[in-house]
Amino acid sequence: MDVRTQILAAALRAFAAKGYEATSLADVASAVAVRKQSLLYYFPSKEALRQAVLDALLARWNEVLPRLLLAATSGEDRFSATFRETVRFFAEDTDRARLLLREILDRPDAMRGELEAYVKPWVSVVAEYIHKGQAHGEVHPSVDAEAYVLCVINLVVSGVATAASLSSALLPPRAGQPSPAVRCQQELMRIARSSLFTGAGAAGAPSERRRTGRARPAPGPRPDPTTAHGSAPTKRRASDDDQRAPRERAAREARR
Repeated sequence: MDVRTQILAAALRAFAAKGYEATSLADVASAVAVRKQSLLYYFPSKEALRQAVLDALLARWNEVLPRLLLAATSGEDRFSATFRETVRFFAEDTDRARLLLREILDRPDAMRGELEAYVKPWVSVVAEYIHKGQAHGEVHPSVDAEAYVLCVINLVVSGVATAASLSSALLPPRAGQPSPAVRCQQELMRIARSSLFTGAGAAGAPSERRRTGRARPAPGPRPDPTTAHGSAPTKRRASDDDQRAPRERAAREARR
């Protein structure tokens, strides 16, 4: 790793841990074991160093994040794989997420320009893909496409940035389960996926069709009790009358 790359890595760690204002150029130079003047040879000011750190981070993020979002209409399997890749980008070096979160909170005006330059161009493109997914029934019709993009960005960055601190207090390790960090990442993916896709093809299908692959046959008309159960007794009464009539006539003739 060359000196410039080492300086950028050290500055990333320092800015993420202490914030831009609390970090001095001397702190960064000391972490790399170079003199401050040597640092200034590569970066003429603290602001130039900050800008270089953000440019390097956002350039890489700009390569990864759109693949996640554009996968929204490419099926849940691809979405899951790309989401894992994006979370991994931040999780493998959590200082990336911490720095972005700090900059957004501490320097919102400056970060607005960065986000407009690196992220905003993708929002309308991704929103259009989500709208197409909605038209095909693959994406929930109630999804606000632009707001979804914002929420996914916030979900990943803030989730990774704060997971270590929160999980140590609220998510203690459990035997036989993944680490708290992995559990958080898995839940991030589940939330992002389930809030987007409809699960078309399964939702709303009758339970019989889901179990057997065949629709349950429609029930036939219910029998009319007045015909199904009344016809036999009527015939029996008619037969009894026919047998009884000759005997009654014979009895009347005898009495005469």
